[in-house]
Amino acid sequence: MSLAPRAVLVHRTTEYEELLARHGTHGQAAFFLASRGRSLDEVAERHHRTRRALAEVAAAVPLQWRQSRVERADLDRFLFAPEDVVVVVGQDGLVANTAKYLSGQPVVGIDTDPGRNPGVLVRHQPSDAGALLPCAATARADELTMVEAVADDTQRLLALNEIYLGPPGHQTARYRLGPDDPAAAPEPQASSGLLVGTGTGSTGWLRSLWQQSGSRLALPGPADPRLIWFVREAWPSPTTGTSLVEGVLESTERLRLTVESDRLVAFGDGIESDALELTWGQTVSVGRSDTALRLVG
Repeated sequence: MSLAPRAVLVHRTTEYEELLARHGTHGQAAFFLASRGRSLDEVAERHHRTRRALAEVAAAVPLQWRQSRVERADLDRFLFAPEDVVVVVGQDGLVANTAKYLSGQPVVGIDTDPGRNPGVLVRHQPSDAGALLPCAATARADELTMVEAVADDTQRLLALNEIYLGPPGHQTARYRLGPDDPAAAPEPQASSGLLVGTGTGSTGWLRSLWQQSGSRLALPGPADPRLIWFVREAWPSPTTGTSLVEGVLESTERLRLTVESDRLVAFGDGIESDALELTWGQTVSVGRSDTALRLVG
């Protein structure tokens, strides 16, 4: 006998809650913001709107289903099950934060603040949850491409937007970069890091690099199996080159990076707290993941 689906409601701490945690009371938080020319009323209203949305979505979960909640900070410690229906209640970025911990579960994005969020990934309103959730497991879903980094010690990292490989601070990263092919000669480089991302990520950090570099590469779409990559601020020197600073990876192609610094990190979608630690001599392969994000349309 199969288990009933479990609705996992993913949310994040609001700015209002963070202010209360820092300042102790509503009055002290209001005084702090007023001293900087801001009003707490707007922040509190967004908080209440978010909480109302979360309550409305929770009430729409079918009675025979199980239900669980997880805050963004706890995602790396939460165990998602194959039968879960993941309901992200918040902003577009929260969907990306959640995607790296999933393995094909359907995701429903609920926008808590229409007009402030682009709504690219949180496509639905709280009032839609009652009709969406019962059929979410079988509903039409967009298969959004994800990117992965796999280190030679089996560490693996997934991301929906992009993976950053580079120094953890402001130092220069040194490495060798080239196709993941033993017959291809890699190029020694010194830079402030490398970004490899998807069509979903092409509306954010990747796009800014694409614009700044005046790239003529065609940006991929969210469901496009291609990935696009850029090296940030590559430095030419007698021992480091700048000929490999951008490119496209087709669905089966991968990049290989060999670390030549004491420490590099790899993290996905801006979550620096959940990073791969890479040391001198290690290699990491980056390319399209077999896992895709199933985003219910």
